[in-house]
Amino acid sequence: QVQLVESGGGLVQAGDSLRLSCAVSGRTFSSNAMGWFRQAPGKEREFVAAISGSSRATNYADSVKGRFTISRDGAKNTVYLQMNSLKPEDTAVYYCAARDVGWTSLLEYNYVNWGQGTQVTVSS
Repeated sequence: QVQLVESGGGLVQAGDSLRLSCAVSGRTFSSNAMGWFRQAPGKEREFVAAISGSSRATNYADSVKGRFTISRDGAKNTVYLQMNSLKPEDTAVYYCAARDVGWTSLLEYNYVNWGQGTQVTVSS
């Protein structure tokens, strides 16, 4: 059974940094595209970042471009989201997701496996 487990969320102040991790178990996802999404209270879940199976391609939402960085460690079957210069509007539950192909997608329905989410709260 495939499991994606996020960690690294928490309460921080505006301008601080956090690094989220997503550990995948149950199968190897080294060649699969991975993504991060987030859902703020009262809002729909939205795309944040994605990385291809080869790590050669990455995509970012305009709202996080230049502040967030997605990366992966194939040996650890883990994907990361480095979040810098955090803003109160980044407050949300962050979800890790996996595709069953190697190329990225910004669309959540293209992702087949999801984690349970980790809360990120940024105070002003």
